Amino acid sequence: MNQTGFLFPIVETAFPNDFTQTKLKSMSKLKIAVQKSGRLYQDSLQLLEDCGISIDNGKDQLKAKASNFPLEVFYLRNSDIPQYLKDGVVDVAIIGENLLVEKGNEITVVEKLGFSKCRVSLAIPKSESYQGISYFQDKKIATSYPKTTEKFLQKNNINAQLHIINGSVEIAPNIGLADGICDIVSSGSTLFKNNLKETEVILTSEAVLAVSPQIVAVKREILAKLQFRIRSILKGRESRYVLLNAPDDKLQNIIDILPGMRSPTVLPLAQKGWSSVHSVLNKNEFWEIIDELKAQGAEGILVCPIEKMVV
Repeated sequence: MNQTGFLFPIVETAFPNDFTQTKLKSMSKLKIAVQKSGRLYQDSLQLLEDCGISIDNGKDQLKAKASNFPLEVFYLRNSDIPQYLKDGVVDVAIIGENLLVEKGNEITVVEKLGFSKCRVSLAIPKSESYQGISYFQDKKIATSYPKTTEKFLQKNNINAQLHIINGSVEIAPNIGLADGICDIVSSGSTLFKNNLKETEVILTSEAVLAVSPQIVAVKREILAKLQFRIRSILKGRESRYVLLNAPDDKLQNIIDILPGMRSPTVLPLAQKGWSSVHSVLNKNEFWEIIDELKAQGAEGILVCPIEKMVV
């Protein structure tokens, strides 16, 4: 009853409880940002797929959920991702390390992912003679990475004028806007097409898994599970499974060559005097080790890719 003596009916609503349940459900999902288009997009989705995560992704969606893992995927502009991480809008992101150097120094990198490798470099017209970094003294440089460029120039005591351009940086020298550029270089084909040559590498970069400084404990638990899967994928990509036949009189020599995860697996063959040896090799050391194995009498060497390797 209010002051006028009238009775107000009590109306029950489910909104507060529904809102709380929705909020709690959202809190139990890890929000990950990936580039919505471009070179990182496909590799990022492939990594999540290799981790066994099924994403319900319709055409042109900006947000999608995983059907079998507590994960929400946000498809964002690459340049916007560092700010989304800082603000806690997303918990983690797959992003180029170069962009974090430019826009996200306080953001933590927890995994290097081994794909989308590139470098941030200075470049000038092919027709110009280059004798060293002093070339850029009092020159005009076009770039999408002003902080990275300025830091490098200051380190080398070079005073230059920066023109900040978002996209199509390579055209700047051709239209007289700049004497050189600072931009991402992968294969170098874009520089070549624009009659430019790479002169200085400022930094190297690859895709990384970055974490928001505002991530909460419950999300860190989910992140730990995701990292475990990612590490298994990356370890598999870097390794090769090797099976070979070895004469028993050379068996110890062959075992000594193989690094293995702990030690090689050795099984006797039906043919007397021979054994089957199974091991794992790093793909970057593969050919050198194979040459040594052949020299010790190994035969029938079979090499297989490894989809995942849990260690």
